[in-house]
Amino acid sequence: MLGAFSAQAQTQFTYSTTCQNDSVRFEIAEADLAGIDSVRWYFGDPASGAADTSRRIKGAHLYNTVGPYTVQLIAYRAGVPSTSTTNLNIVAPVIYDFGPTDQTLCDSTTITLTAPDVPGATYEWQDGSTGRSILVDTMTTYKVKINGCLVPDSVNIFYTPVPEIDLGDSSLVLCLGETIELDATAQNCTYIWNTGAITPNIIVHSDVAMPSTPYIVTADAKGCGLYRDTIYIAFAGAQHPFSLGKDTILCPGESITLDATTPGATGYRWGNRATTATTTIRSNWDLWVFVEINNTCEVLDTILIRYKPDRELDLGNDTIVCKGETLVLKADFGTASYRWQDTSKQATFYVRETGYYWVEAKVGRCIDQDTIHVQFEDTLRTNLGHDTLLCMGTVYNLHPDGAGMNYKWQDSSSLPIFPVTQAGHYAIVANNSCGQSIDEVDIAFQECGCQVYLPTAFTPNADGVNDYFRPKFRCPITEFELVIFNRWGQRIYYTTDPDVGWKGTWQKGRVPFGTYVWMMDYKVVSTGEKVKKTGSVTVIY
Repeated sequence: MLGAFSAQAQTQFTYSTTCQNDSVRFEIAEADLAGIDSVRWYFGDPASGAADTSRRIKGAHLYNTVGPYTVQLIAYRAGVPSTSTTNLNIVAPVIYDFGPTDQTLCDSTTITLTAPDVPGATYEWQDGSTGRSILVDTMTTYKVKINGCLVPDSVNIFYTPVPEIDLGDSSLVLCLGETIELDATAQNCTYIWNTGAITPNIIVHSDVAMPSTPYIVTADAKGCGLYRDTIYIAFAGAQHPFSLGKDTILCPGESITLDATTPGATGYRWGNRATTATTTIRSNWDLWVFVEINNTCEVLDTILIRYKPDRELDLGNDTIVCKGETLVLKADFGTASYRWQDTSKQATFYVRETGYYWVEAKVGRCIDQDTIHVQFEDTLRTNLGHDTLLCMGTVYNLHPDGAGMNYKWQDSSSLPIFPVTQAGHYAIVANNSCGQSIDEVDIAFQECGCQVYLPTAFTPNADGVNDYFRPKFRCPITEFELVIFNRWGQRIYYTTDPDVGWKGTWQKGRVPFGTYVWMMDYKVVSTGEKVKKTGSVTVIY
């Protein structure tokens, strides 16, 4: 983030940019987030109307006009506010052209990038340096902020390693029918061979005798220049079939002995510098061997030796993902065959719903498996309802609807139901892997001339005593509504008639013993006053 402050040592926050017509993001320092119940941002831009304030923990505002602004943050901890302010100067972006967007340099070379000269300006490059110029010596994207506002143009710097073009022995005499691949592959190069080919590698083969012929490659390494190599190849003798066998995959700790013995062999040259007919391999190799036949010509072959990774297959720990996102599982076990729980065979698997996922990786004779459980979690939508006016003496229960399992009330408690007995400002802060959700409500109390009461328990056992749960009142009421919920938040009873009582039934059967939450609304006929109450009732048998 760009700016930071600690006014009054209250609540530190940072801002991301000072650019006109760009969204400025405000973020509270991690160390100061603890204990915050809710916030109120004032962005100092009254011309923006309702957008000038925000209750989000991470504030954001679009400033359309250049100039100074005073940003204010009010953070509430246990209902107690603390105020912090900072001054922000919005500037117009500086338009400048650094040249080509992508530039490639040779290893160990440097260039200098210079920002435009703006009198009295401050500069900040991507690495935090603050000079007007920067020495380019690292592969990255170079960009600069002037007075805190990012210049729209940037430069991507790439480096080309100095190529090592080596076609092998300076001269070879191959037996008729042999094939050899000449490979000049290097990074960021283009190629031209004296044969006219422009690929990084070519194939040389002949079934008839051929005198020594030069093969020349010129590699143009971007940013470094031209590099060349030459090899002379002749074909003589007779055809001589030869093979080291199939490519091989081994388990950790295993070794393999390769045997190049063939009739008429008079010499051996292995890629691991061995000169005997056999050699033992204990690690990954793309191993070649030249075998001299009757002191006349050479035959050759290459074999790939690969090892199963010396580690356990690991899809990671069980995890939680937000709905709408996709989790990519990577088996990442090298040269292996794979089988997932749905029989698919790719190395990666895209997870879009909750479930158990497993993969089996087979490398040669070695088989590994792993399983992961993925759970998708919805975005929080905390809702405490509307601001409410209640009668004195009423207990109003706030429910953490839409808050998930991890939440705190304004007093830092985590009660499943928060009882409100006095007027005040109440808030809840909920968190899960998808982010944070905050809601607030104001509760006020007043003296009421007409009260409606509900019992705290009843026994719907059909014994003729206390079998019904219904309100008691002594004055005319209207617009009556009574709703009862079970512990999972399901509505199990609803009525608009205060003279009808609940018999403790739901879905054509008795509800279990336990406590149930109710919400009641009514209007006093004589005064027109609307009253809302909440509470709980215990069903006893």
